[in-house]
Amino acid sequence: MTPAPAAEWAERGERSNLLALRVMAWVATTLGRPLARALLHPIALYFVAAAAAPRRHSRRYLARVLGRPPRWREVYGHFHAFAATVLDRVYFVRGRLAGFDIRLLGLEHVDAALAEGRGAVLLGAHLGSFEALHAIGESRPGLRVKMAMYPDNARKIHRVLQALAPAFGLGIIAIGRRGATLEIRDELDRGGLVGLLGDRFLDGDAREGRAGASTRLPFLGTDARFTDGPLRLALLLRRRVIFMVALYRGGRRYDVRFMPLADFRAPPAEPAAREQALRLALQAYVAQLEALVREAPLNWFNFHDFWDDDAPHAP
Repeated sequence: MTPAPAAEWAERGERSNLLALRVMAWVATTLGRPLARALLHPIALYFVAAAAAPRRHSRRYLARVLGRPPRWREVYGHFHAFAATVLDRVYFVRGRLAGFDIRLLGLEHVDAALAEGRGAVLLGAHLGSFEALHAIGESRPGLRVKMAMYPDNARKIHRVLQALAPAFGLGIIAIGRRGATLEIRDELDRGGLVGLLGDRFLDGDAREGRAGASTRLPFLGTDARFTDGPLRLALLLRRRVIFMVALYRGGRRYDVRFMPLADFRAPPAEPAAREQALRLALQAYVAQLEALVREAPLNWFNFHDFWDDDAPHAP
């Protein structure tokens, strides 16, 4: 199988994310949340009707996770959940957490890492809402959380969020650029948290060794490509890795969870043993991601060709 175009998700999926963010930002700041919530229905209907490729990828994903062809209302629910989290993103970055029902689980793992003063790598996915992690900052004054993102997406999305909330405190580290690893190390050394999302990567990054190796692993019954880049970075920097997720439960409720994934503070000395540790950590990440998307199927917002279904097959 020939890999899908390297930047398919970056060129189309993230552009849709940015468009949705701009639309919902205007709705949220102009009309307020109650009316904005009501408008989620026509907005979601529009994207279901007009976004043919994301709709196709949504149906394929839902068929895998549900074990049957999805019903129309389930495809609609997938788009609606995405729109709802985008809307709430506006409130989270502006610090308007009052009225949200945010339930924290596993915060002791973050506290244990922070007590050492060496920070931790938070590894997540395009699952639920990363911005709901602002709930940690509210309960832990002075806590720093930075997100490592691809530079083009970081710049565009952060510009919209910064316009909405000039005091927005979630910093961005542009990965794939010279000095990014040192910037991540310095932030961790200051006792901060650095978040990365492990369910997307650019093929060019993998080829150039910036994002680690591409590995095919079973995911929802079919092999899919994952990268060990974030884990390899944590190994290089000798840090703990904590799986992070904020599942959207509908209405105003989010379940924020932190689960230990890997501990690279004292990695094996032998190269083969280090590679085995990376492999096991990546398998644990994929297994945790699969368990979470089965628990909350409408929360996984990968509206692109994740399994390379549209890629031409070799004869």
